[in-house]
Order: sequence, then C-alpha cells, then structure tokens
Amino acid sequence: MKDVAVSEYEDSIDFDALRGRHYNATVIERIDCHENLARFRIMPDDGVPRFQAGQYVTLGLGLWEPRLEGTQQEIVPANKRSRVAKRAYSISCPLLDDEGRIAPNESLDYLEFYITLVRAADGPDKAPPVLTPRLFCLGKGDRIAIGKKITGAYTLGEIAPDATVLMLGTGTGEAPHNSMTATLLANGHSGRIVNACCVRYLGDLAYHSRHMSLMDQYRNYRYLPCTTREPINMNPEMPGYVGKQYLQQLFTSGKLAEAADDPLSPTNTHVFLCGNPDMIGYVPPGGTPPSTPGMLPLLEQAGFRQDHSDEGPGRIQFEKYW
Repeated sequence: MKDVAVSEYEDSIDFDALRGRHYNATVIERIDCHENLARFRIMPDDGVPRFQAGQYVTLGLGLWEPRLEGTQQEIVPANKRSRVAKRAYSISCPLLDDEGRIAPNESLDYLEFYITLVRAADGPDKAPPVLTPRLFCLGKGDRIAIGKKITGAYTLGEIAPDATVLMLGTGTGEAPHNSMTATLLANGHSGRIVNACCVRYLGDLAYHSRHMSLMDQYRNYRYLPCTTREPINMNPEMPGYVGKQYLQQLFTSGKLAEAADDPLSPTNTHVFLCGNPDMIGYVPPGGTPPSTPGMLPLLEQAGFRQDHSDEGPGRIQFEKYW
C-alpha cells in the first residue's frame, strides 16, 4: 500500500460499514463500580450459546474507535485503523436476578463481564493498552464484537455434591468464580463453597452486596473478601488493624480455614486459582521460584496436587489473568 496521509486514509474508510461487518453483539447494560471498574452485560445477536461456568470468550473493538479521555495516547498506523483489537475475558455472573434469587448463567440471555480499565502500560517500553480504553467509552445500546466460540478448560468438572470447593481470586479474577458459585448453588451443591477474593480497596469489590445476600440464603456459602491498602491494612494505629491480607498468608496461618469454617483438607477440597500470577505462583520448568511463594507451592506443601488427569479432591486448577 502506498503511503497516504492519515486524514486522507481515514476519509476513505467507511467506519459504519466496518462496524456492521465486525460487530455482532450489543451492550445492554453497564454497571460502574468506580471509574476504573465496571460490569458489562452484552447480548450476542445470535443468542447465548451453551457453555460451562469458568470459560471465556473474546471481546473486540475496532482500532478506529475513540479512546477514553485520560488514558495513554496510542498512535495507530493509518493502514491498521480498520483492524479489530480482541482480548479474551472470563464470563462472570450477576449471581442474583432482580428478585434476589440465584441466577446461574444458563438462566440469562446475556453474558456478563467484569473488567478493569487499564489506563496506561505498566512500563515505558510496553505498548499502550488497546481494548479497555475503547471499551470504557461504551454504554447501553453500543455495539461490540464477540467471539463465536466460548471455550476454556478452567471449569468445575466432576465434583461430589458434598465436597468443599475453594476458589481464590484477585481483582477481576473473581469473574469465573462467580459463574462457578452460581452454578454450584443452583444445582444444590451441599458441601462448603468458599469464594475468597483479594483486592486493594473494599471499593474494588463490585459484587460484595450480592455475595452477602447469597450467604444469607445459603448456609454452606462463604464469601471472604480481603484487602491490602485500606487503613486497617496500612496503619498499625488504626483500630482493627490487620496488616496486608494476602491469600497466601491467610492460607498458611490457618485464618482462611477458620473464616471458611472448613478444614480445607486435600481429601475433600477442590481448589481453583484465578488472577495475579504472583498469587498463583506458577513456576515453569527450569524457572526460578520467587522469593515470596504463591498459592501453588503452598497448596502442594499442604498435600494438594496439580494433576490435570485426575478430577478428584485435592486437585488444583488455575487460570492466570495476565
């Protein structure tokens, strides 16, 4: 392609035609937790296909779309402006319907996503974030691209009705665990269900009130939020000071089992990890373990195992979020 001025190239592109060609879903609702965190409910044109709790699908927007003010600037070459940026997101779940009843994904005609706005790259040598600065410009009625296939191996699998299910997440890594929680409760799971999530601030817990309602309705459910940057985490002189509450420390100290009111034994517990790689602690073969271990080695020391061929209790599954 010959070189052309950006304005000349853009004038030659029919962006409405591109939207019509690529976009196949509509935002039906956006629920903001705060300016950098939101829940998006998206309805695919062809309906919601069957899928398993914990799976993911891609969302996409054209590089011609505007970026949210206050996010890192991005220079898109003129000959790439007609492309669509895509990223995979785990499917979350509203947990409750408008009447306060359990609402698993199979009861919904939309898909819910729990997304953090990435305003800038986390290093000077890294490319600016592409999708979320555009995604956070959208509101009810706006169009978006969604993948035709929902996929992923991070699913519940075969779990005995009386087994303990322990889900540990950070930030929006809670999303697939919300789907799993709703599925388990809707299917009458009788064993302990523990959904623990670590965030910086309480305001980062977009589903907090819904989890509280679930605990009122289901005696076997425990939602355990923990924070790292609230005053009770940072100021020793603050009444109720607890220090930074990382999932690893809560597990090894026994406080997680105490709060869950369950021994969290590998003989009866299935573990799911999703979120920050530092929390998960996966070390590839030949890699150097970090100075602060993640949950994987700590769980293995406690008798759990990474065994993808065995769906029995004691198994650890994990999904890295970046």
